[in-house]
Amino acid sequence: MNFLDRRDFLKVLGGGLIVFISPGLSEAQSRFGNQDTPRDFNAFLRIGEDGRVTCLTGKIEMGQGIITSLAQMLAEELEVPFESVEMVMGDTDLCPWDMGTFGSRTTKYFGPLLREAAAQARTVLFELAAARLGLSRDRLAISNGVILDRSHPEKKVSYADLVKGKRIEKKMETQVALKPSSEFTLSGKPMARADGRVKVTGQAKYAGDIRVPGMLYARILRPPAHGATLKRVDTSAAEKIEGLKIVREGDLVAALHPLPDMAEKGRSLIKAEFETPRTNLSEDTIFSHLLQEAPQGTVISQEGSLEAGEKNASRKFEETYYQNYVAHAPMETHTALVRVAGKKATVWASTQTPFSVKEEAAQVMSFSPRDVRAITPFVGGGFGGKSWNRQAAEAARLALKTGRPVQVAWTREEEFFYDSFQPAAVVKIRSGLNPQGRIVFWDYHVYFAGERCAATFYDIPSRRTSTHGGWWGSSGTHPFATGTWRGPAANTNTFARECHMDAMAAASGADPLVFRLNHLPNLRMKRVLEKAASAFQWSGFPKRDGHGRGVACVDYLGTYAAAMAEVKVDPKSGGVQVKRVLCAQDMGQVINPEGARMQMEGCMMMGLGYALSEMIHFRGGEILDTNFDTYKIPRFSWMPKIEAVLVENQELPPQGGGEPAVTCMGAVIANAVFDAIKVRLFGLPMTPDRIQEAISRSRNSSQEQAFPLK
Repeated sequence: MNFLDRRDFLKVLGGGLIVFISPGLSEAQSRFGNQDTPRDFNAFLRIGEDGRVTCLTGKIEMGQGIITSLAQMLAEELEVPFESVEMVMGDTDLCPWDMGTFGSRTTKYFGPLLREAAAQARTVLFELAAARLGLSRDRLAISNGVILDRSHPEKKVSYADLVKGKRIEKKMETQVALKPSSEFTLSGKPMARADGRVKVTGQAKYAGDIRVPGMLYARILRPPAHGATLKRVDTSAAEKIEGLKIVREGDLVAALHPLPDMAEKGRSLIKAEFETPRTNLSEDTIFSHLLQEAPQGTVISQEGSLEAGEKNASRKFEETYYQNYVAHAPMETHTALVRVAGKKATVWASTQTPFSVKEEAAQVMSFSPRDVRAITPFVGGGFGGKSWNRQAAEAARLALKTGRPVQVAWTREEEFFYDSFQPAAVVKIRSGLNPQGRIVFWDYHVYFAGERCAATFYDIPSRRTSTHGGWWGSSGTHPFATGTWRGPAANTNTFARECHMDAMAAASGADPLVFRLNHLPNLRMKRVLEKAASAFQWSGFPKRDGHGRGVACVDYLGTYAAAMAEVKVDPKSGGVQVKRVLCAQDMGQVINPEGARMQMEGCMMMGLGYALSEMIHFRGGEILDTNFDTYKIPRFSWMPKIEAVLVENQELPPQGGGEPAVTCMGAVIANAVFDAIKVRLFGLPMTPDRIQEAISRSRNSSQEQAFPLK
């Protein structure tokens, strides 16, 4: 991934091919969803004098592998070697506007735009080659960036020769056809990650690795809790450190120094008094608080009559499911470096939304957005949390105030404190079965998780889905910020829906896989479940004490996934050992199967955390988990056998693959735990203490009970 200034970029480009299209929005642009999306596709690619192709994208690389798959898509459509493509990502001066990198949307929505750009360029090059060679179009073919006469291959001209030393502008009046998947030679083939070598050798640059002359490191005074107000501050002791600068501007108090450890020492010497509001909110009381604060529900999906469905039910179910706050916990903390030169500024930031960084930095400095350039180096994990850019705004304010370049790199404690957590949420479900074991009604209410994946895809004649509040939040309903966490809303909704399906299957004496298949009208989802069952050998699973199997499935924004798991539960300790996890995924056409499997494997690994251990403990606005000593993410010792099964579907355009598998993990582990010990868990995470409590309650009750609302 290249980082160039504008002058260097133009030098690299030299002569080059510039393609214009007609002013109307294409279908791909309409799906991308913003009028800021360029209408001339030269914004997405450049063909240089040396024949190398520069791909320009506002998307960023944070480990998901699009630095490879986007290059594959461009090389495929333009018919050039993969190795000839250079990626420029997340640079707001060089790349086209982009909404941000999140939601498994890059391949699905940006990919078609990139392919259209390449197809337009290829068409222009064909016309130029026909004129150069004096041949008709139908006699020409392309091979690795060279256009040649099919009958006399020695008659040829390369892309580099066509664009060398001149700037060609050609207006395209019509859309051109994209290559059919049957002709693909690069897309669909496993490809090693383009960024693999620089990352494993330590050459990859992240925001914290950027250095510029004269820069200062900033350490900022932080409150003890969200909502706390600064009453008094004394910086006299810190000011005695040679070379230290103290900045106080409203709510911002910072110590800055050319050496980071001296900046930290200065901050530690600042004496401050805060007033913290009193509140009784904690992880024990948050759910009752949410239900009290919940707005009136909005019906997002409805069919049939619930009243009629209830009359046909011979057995009814009513359960409540809970999700605690979960942190993103990326290995790279939020970091930004800002350099101001006159009325222009450059921001290097670890962010999923570089164009938002540009706007936010411009706003705090009172600059015009066109005078602010945001550059995104490699990002060390985001998972939705780096859609917020507080660190960039802080660095911008300090750089403007000091007149020096300033880097703000959050500590691990700051990362946990200012994280926008996956929201705590509640789901209430009422449902019923008729005497034949068919679901006849389904009444679903989700509180504060959001609506993604809330509506059921099962065949239920009388059903209604209502949402009460979304995943975005701050002070008021939640004591701190909440937002998108990998697979937003879908983790909570899939957990509730799939656990409830399992409970009904168990009550009716049905195999949980067969129960789902019997209620699935969608043949594509059935196929995914059947592929998963075959690979997992569901029907041949041996029954052993303390061992259990589970199943869960999801329709995640058009990607169908089905997960199966084997667990071993120790009833005495409440410990869960996940022995095996498998996920089958139909994501339409797969650009890079190797990258897709990596993403699925990462999802399954990460999902073990929110399923079994990850939760934020707090008292009001005070975050009690500020490092990995108490906030427990998955460890190598936890890792089960992980299997990723790609279900081929060439008829469907590429869908998202970076999040679907994670959304099944809470449900599939919970269902496997029930199969192992016949005790159902209704809340995430399923910690050993909660499992022990669930077992104790089940012994003292004829009903399955596990996670009470406190």
